[in-house]
Amino acid sequence: MITLSRRQALALGGGAVLMPSALHAQAAWPAQPVTFVVGYSAGGGADIVARELAHLMTPLLGQQVIVDNKGGAAGAIGARFVSNAKPDGYTLFYAVGTNIVTNPHVLKASIDTLKGLVPIIQTTDYQYVLAVNPSVPANNVQELIALAKKEPGKLTFSSSGVGGNNHLAGALFAEAAGIDITHAPYKGTGPALMDVISGVITMNFSSLPPAVSQIKAGRLKALAVTGTKRVSALPDVPTLKEQGVDVTVNGWHGLFAPPKTPEAILDRVYKEAAVAMKEAKYTEALAKDGLDLPPPRPRAEFAKYVEDEHAFWGKKLKALNIQAE
Repeated sequence: MITLSRRQALALGGGAVLMPSALHAQAAWPAQPVTFVVGYSAGGGADIVARELAHLMTPLLGQQVIVDNKGGAAGAIGARFVSNAKPDGYTLFYAVGTNIVTNPHVLKASIDTLKGLVPIIQTTDYQYVLAVNPSVPANNVQELIALAKKEPGKLTFSSSGVGGNNHLAGALFAEAAGIDITHAPYKGTGPALMDVISGVITMNFSSLPPAVSQIKAGRLKALAVTGTKRVSALPDVPTLKEQGVDVTVNGWHGLFAPPKTPEAILDRVYKEAAVAMKEAKYTEALAKDGLDLPPPRPRAEFAKYVEDEHAFWGKKLKALNIQAE
């Protein structure tokens, strides 16, 4: 005969009551639409990919996944909004890497992203394209550098905001080329690129999704890409290194959650996002815009990658003397 003490009986009884409840709560998620917050205005690279991923994840989750644009402060406004959101899995941050790993070093408005957001999954890996207004009298990088040296400070480059990758690409390019070009920050790549098209701004180091169609339509002129190899979407555009400028800039997107979001929900988001990213519609959409699938990383590995990137850019930004705003 097996006997139980009163404490053991209570412990087992409590477990019997709590476990089904906890399992039901996990199984019930999501019971309402899930929102991906993008820290930029509509039309930029992050917005375009976030909408494609949201569309593909909707049937997998059984609830609509919508995109909410909260632009401003180079993505810091969106990051803060999600960090302060209820940790129930219904508000997630579709982040550009710089929102997480550079903003805390250069923006006073930024949260401490390592404490304020939980990494879930990396969704893209990509590079940038140096695009100029077609009227700019330069057809390659060396001609652009020569033009900038003739009139220091006159040529301008727009970005999605201070500390964004297209800002960093411009700063690294100027440093390597020994030129003085003027930075003009915007509230997202979409409007930053439109002012290059209109001729208000000379150039932009744009993420590929919003730029490729404009380049193919002749509204922008591509001079270089910033990675280690050419991109399939723009096969005739050489890298910066091919043109004598030793600069490489890569970017990434990822999903993040508020602190204290239950592990079961984080695991479910990771699982369904990973499935969606394997679908042909997703990979074809990335390829069309010159983006790549990221290396497969479990949640813990992605978190370590974010920490390492955060530390690297902290040192690099200090060396570039990019000041907090």
